[in-house]
Amino acid sequence: MGTAAADLEVRQLRILGRIADLEVAAQQRRLEALSIDATPSEDGEAAAGTTEARLSSLLAARGVRDFVFRRVPADYYDRPLEERRGLLRADSVAQLCKSIVMVNTQAAADVVDCSNPKNSKYYVVVVQYMARLNAENIKNFLYELNEKQIPKKRFNMRLAPEEESHKLTGFVHNAVTCIGMETNIPVIIDEAITKLAEDFFWLGGGEVDLKLGMRTSQFTSAFSPFVVKCS
Repeated sequence: MGTAAADLEVRQLRILGRIADLEVAAQQRRLEALSIDATPSEDGEAAAGTTEARLSSLLAARGVRDFVFRRVPADYYDRPLEERRGLLRADSVAQLCKSIVMVNTQAAADVVDCSNPKNSKYYVVVVQYMARLNAENIKNFLYELNEKQIPKKRFNMRLAPEEESHKLTGFVHNAVTCIGMETNIPVIIDEAITKLAEDFFWLGGGEVDLKLGMRTSQFTSAFSPFVVKCS
């Protein structure tokens, strides 16, 4: 290799190294920005009082590194899925998901809360907007999860009333997310989401006009949801 070619290679390596340093520094600044001090202030509210800051802190604490929040227009839910995809800059509409609270309407009388993840009164199900939820699949999963020791008729998953969902999660309609809920509700994620090639999905961000996207593998590792073929 000639001297000129060698010098060029050295310069290129330096440039690449500088780019890598800048990327690391940018990531570090982002992580530092997420290190929110949640110590209550004098007025009784957290110092970082926004929903985005609170959820960011929770995600960072769980080791989720690759996530992003985006604000959307007020008419977001009036738009077709393809337009929503564009607003979020998602790779495909398959990445657009929602968190819905479901209640077991046939649970035994002593099953009144979420203390037993295997036999909970409520579950939060994360499913794609483009998919059709199959409650029967969830019923069969829970029956098998409990080793068939609970009669199958004791599982009948239905959409929880809106006011009940709000009370359990702390989030209003179209803002529900499975991160940072008021109640520790067991989470079920549709298997189809975990199989997306991009390893990334979008869901509600705690406010109607706030959406949260994150790497699927990091989410499943951090929160250990039940992965179920529910669509």
